[in-house]
Formats: sequence, structure tokens, C-alpha cells
Amino acid sequence: MRDTELNFQNILVIDFGQLGDVVLSLPALKAVRQKFLASHIAVLTGTATGEVVRLSDLADEVISVDRVEMRDGPKLRSIAKIFHFVSEIRRRPLDLVIDLHSLSETNILAFLSRAKHRLLANRESRSLDRLSNFRPKPPLEDKSKHLGDRYLDVLRPLGITGADREFRFPVSHADVEYVDQRSLGEPSYRTIGIFPGAGHPSRCWSLENFAELAAKLETDGFRTAVFLGPEEEAMKDQVNALFPEATNIVDGLSIAQFIAAASRLDAFVTNDTGPMHLAACAGAPILLLLDERAPTTYLPLTDRLEVIHDKTIDKISVGEVYAAAKRLTSEFQAAGK
Repeated sequence: MRDTELNFQNILVIDFGQLGDVVLSLPALKAVRQKFLASHIAVLTGTATGEVVRLSDLADEVISVDRVEMRDGPKLRSIAKIFHFVSEIRRRPLDLVIDLHSLSETNILAFLSRAKHRLLANRESRSLDRLSNFRPKPPLEDKSKHLGDRYLDVLRPLGITGADREFRFPVSHADVEYVDQRSLGEPSYRTIGIFPGAGHPSRCWSLENFAELAAKLETDGFRTAVFLGPEEEAMKDQVNALFPEATNIVDGLSIAQFIAAASRLDAFVTNDTGPMHLAACAGAPILLLLDERAPTTYLPLTDRLEVIHDKTIDKISVGEVYAAAKRLTSEFQAAGK
């Protein structure tokens, strides 16, 4: 009997990665949910991304692990936590483990879990393919493919093909009310969101450019909102000094509240960063500013996307972004989206 013909009652999906990686894995997680409606699906992920999986409403259980603390904390305490965690996983009556991101340490965890069937992404030098025992095996990772498609490729041995490549977060009425009252104001305004941060300075368009863009958009009757996550708090004073007085500066939001806010936007102008993927999955049209050397295999999975790129991100002009933002909002307003 092939493994695809088996009935898996208890499934563990290992889904480690950065924020954007986990968001891009949600179509694959959705496909697993739809394939195994009666199964108990637990998702093992990082502390920072656990809330994303919870909000997706695709898992019966989310297990969050602080891998950074285990890596950088006191060695003896970290070893004790690892042994305790492995012991907890081994107590579960697992029929199948799916490792979507597939690192050597997560492959070892899958092997130690006692699950009879282990479907592990084959990432060549990053994973331990010999610890995978599912038949047929998933294809070798094709790095030329979009990451979301690579995650879906891992599921091919389960008979999952033709899955929807997009995902939309459910948005609660309470979160929408919160951002309307505390952050964005009346929903009748046309609002363009701006996210000026990124994980590395080379991926950041300058604050001066974003401020000039906001001034142009506000002259045209748009309201602008600058979103600052925890990593962008240090630039708040500079944002206050540079941006027009009418610009809303939105910080301190939970992930759920940020998703609710993004669902209200006419466009989201952003550097290449994790919140971009959240905004895309909230339904916001995305205008992405990108260094042309950056790979395009991590673009948000949405048809509401326009990308502007140049040799380096600082070469992108304010006029070019302004015109693209106007075009993007006009296109989706005309389409009734």
C-alpha cells in the first residue's frame, strides 16, 4: 500500500522560518487542512510566527518554540529544554510528520517523534533526506520556483496538486473596529499604507523619499498611514519630523490588528519585508520597492501586486512610485476589488 492511501488521524506539520516564509507556507497548510478534514493537525513553528498560524485558522493546535532562546540561552538550560520538548513530541500518537521548511535539526526531530510516516522537504545540503521514509518521495527542491510553490511541491506525494496559491486571513470585526477608532479613523477615507522598515538597510527606500511620497498622495486626497513594527520604533521620531502633519503613524498593533488595518487599505507601499506578506494576505494591493538583485521567488502570493525595481533601491524615484501607487489604486477601484 502506498503512503498516499493511508488514513492519518494525527498530523504534525513542522513550519519553521522567518515571518514571510511562514506566511508563504499558508497555501500549503490550507491544502493539508482540506485534504485531511477529519485529522487533528498540530503545527510546530517559532514563537514569532505562532500567532500567524493561529490567525490562519488552519490548525487544531499550534506549538510555538523559541528557537533563538534555545540557541543563545545558557547551554545546560537549553539542552534540558530540548530534551523536554523532544519527550513531549514523542508522547504524541503521530501518524505523519510533514516538515515543510526542512532543516537538519527539524528533520532529526521528525525522526525522533516516533511518527510512522515522515514526509520531509528535500533541500539538498540543508536537510537530511535519508531520515525521510515517505513513499513516493517529494521532489528535490527547485530553487528557481517561488517559495510557495516549493512548499506545495512537498505535498505532491500526498496526492495534493493544483492547490490555490493565494490565502486570505479571516478578519475579526472587533479588530477592524479597533484600528478604525485608534489608528485609521473613518473607513470612508481612501488610505494608503506605508511600511518604511526592512530587515537590512540595503532593502530600505529612504524615509525622505517615503515622506515626499506621502505629501504627494495627501495632496491628491489620499490619507497616508505609516506602520511601524517593533523593529521600526527607533525611527518614530524621524518619521514624525519628516512626514506631513496629517499622516497617521500607526504602531503598537498586534498581528491581528495589523491584518485588520491592512484589509482596509487602498494600497500598501512597502520595502521587501515580512509585514508585506501579511498585508497581501489581508487583501491589500501591494506596491513593492525592490533592489533588482533581490530574488523574485519570495514575492507575495497575490494578483494585487506591482513591483518597482532598479539596480539599487535608492535609484527608484519618488515620481515613479507615486505614479504606480495612483495606477494601482485606480485599477483595483475600477475592478471593484
